[in-house]
Amino acid sequence: MESYLPMTYLAFLSAVLALLLAPGPTNTLMGIAGARGGLGATARLLPAELCGYLTTILPLTWLGAALLASVPSASVGLKVAAAVWVMFLAVKLWRMPADAGAGNGVTARRVYLTTMLNPKALIFGLVLLPVPADSQFLPRLATFCLMVMGVAMLWGGFGQLTQAGEGGGRRLLLVQRLASIWLAVVSVTLITGVLRA
Repeated sequence: MESYLPMTYLAFLSAVLALLLAPGPTNTLMGIAGARGGLGATARLLPAELCGYLTTILPLTWLGAALLASVPSASVGLKVAAAVWVMFLAVKLWRMPADAGAGNGVTARRVYLTTMLNPKALIFGLVLLPVPADSQFLPRLATFCLMVMGVAMLWGGFGQLTQAGEGGGRRLLLVQRLASIWLAVVSVTLITGVLRA
């Protein structure tokens, strides 16, 4: 894994936004939360997503590069844990009822764990954010947190749009099944990457 790469503020914003917008396990959960409970449900999950990212990112900015260089198995362990968790989410999502009134089904705990194990967090902590001693660390960390919240609400809004008009239950089931398949693909990709390394 590369260590922090110095970059302009615009390059930082572009890289973070591109990564945050990309479909992944956390965005999938936020989209489902929006579909099942609207933007209010998504907003209630924002602290869990932020805490999940910060739980992984902050230690990585302090000692991540040195730790992963001295203990290469730590990176492999993180990827395997992430793959197992994402596959668990895929199965849970596949089995989730399509009745939006049956409860949100996306909990803060699931969002926290999913985000903490999200491979994107490794890139944010090891490559995109500067080291804490850098004067740009706090401004960029604050910008990152604001972008996380904005993108999460965007995904929640996309999820909520799936429920517009009639046939929302059928569309919700379809969205959940597609999201489940996507999460399974992400999990298999992570495991394949570990096996090839």
